[in-house]
Amino acid sequence: MLHGLSRQLLAWRAPAGAQARLSILIFHRVLPAPDPLFPGEVDAARFERICAWVARWFNVLPLDAAVQRLRRGDLPARALAITFDDGYEDNHSQALPILQRHGLPATFFVATGFLDGGRMWNDTVIEAVRRTRQTVLDLDGLPGGDFGAHTLSDAASRRSAIGKLLPALKYLDPARRQAAVDALAARAQVSLPGDLMMSSQQVRSLHRAGMQIGAHTVTHPILARVDDTTAHGEITQSKAALERLLGDEVRLFAYPNGKPGADYGPSAVELARRAGFAAAVSTRPGSADADSDAFQLPRFTPWRQTRLGFGAELYRNLKRPAALPLTRAQPT
Repeated sequence: MLHGLSRQLLAWRAPAGAQARLSILIFHRVLPAPDPLFPGEVDAARFERICAWVARWFNVLPLDAAVQRLRRGDLPARALAITFDDGYEDNHSQALPILQRHGLPATFFVATGFLDGGRMWNDTVIEAVRRTRQTVLDLDGLPGGDFGAHTLSDAASRRSAIGKLLPALKYLDPARRQAAVDALAARAQVSLPGDLMMSSQQVRSLHRAGMQIGAHTVTHPILARVDDTTAHGEITQSKAALERLLGDEVRLFAYPNGKPGADYGPSAVELARRAGFAAAVSTRPGSADADSDAFQLPRFTPWRQTRLGFGAELYRNLKRPAALPLTRAQPT
């Protein structure tokens, strides 16, 4: 009965046809087991529950088909698409089997520069703090600035240190940020993992399983912080690399970090259009309607862990106003 009521409420907020709304969920990882450093991160058991709820409440579509039908005005009621960003290995080993069990399609946006043993800068920070045996990690005098001394006595203090370091490093010039992150790892005196991201073969496996692959740049820069020449190369080279890998056209793109204005601006939107993509997604919450810019589609992840809370968050997200297009007047 609860599932039937949920479907009715969602259909009222997201009907079929010209008044339809498209919900797009965003995930990054599906961990094999809960992580004490990130207790809110989705693990396999939780993702299994999410997929079961979504399969019963929504009409889940491949993202490209959903966007096409939204434009045509024939989207079904309660339409939803599932996406993953970055290209983590657990997308293949954990998420794929669960999606297949529930008969759900998904789109995986891959940052191509980290395939086959690469590691994103934020994961270097996370794993350095996780693995170091030092009880105090002094990070003053790094190439990017002074980042303080951090007591690392337990999971909570390590989580706190990570929570301070990531935003402090995030918007640095990419070269300065990488230099700071490399120095941080050296001070932590740890051996870092080289298996966090997918291999090229795993990306091919996702594609063969019927999942969609989208581009997410090469090195995951904040596009608003790099010049247009660099942004053009990041966008087009990631598309070309995936098309060579898959032997198929790549028509979907996700902006790294994805906050309009802060993380990408109008020039990045135009570059994505010119690169030949059919649509692009942001991380602005909300749902898309017929008037939404197909190159700035909103995405959302409900984090409540109960069925009722999860459904309520999805319902509230459908009530958010559609995203407005970026203009030149907005900060980039």
